[in-house]
Amino acid sequence: MWSSEEAAVLAASPSLMLSVGPARREGVELGMVVMNGDLYVRAFRGRRSAWFRAALSDPRGHIAASGLDRDVLLSAEPGPAEALDAAYRAKYGANAALVTGPSAQDATLRVEPA
Repeated sequence: MWSSEEAAVLAASPSLMLSVGPARREGVELGMVVMNGDLYVRAFRGRRSAWFRAALSDPRGHIAASGLDRDVLLSAEPGPAEALDAAYRAKYGANAALVTGPSAQDATLRVEPA
């Protein structure tokens, strides 16, 4: 579980860099939302996104956002789709359309500190 301080930093950050797997290959910049203390990311290209497929095969990763650097574990957990959609819309406005469709909803990962 994220500490309240970490959750606040993540919620305020416009994006994060996610590297997947132990090799920490080049990361991908993602929008994210924090809901009830849990951090979620979505692949706007859905399950065909290379980073998403990599996360399914090896759930270890690393994030960096607004000075916060943490090793993380990724789990394919769709979470409450409608509530996450609303959280993305509240944070990103019209740009949230990229990650609020069925394809992106199906490519939701919960990100937990390792």
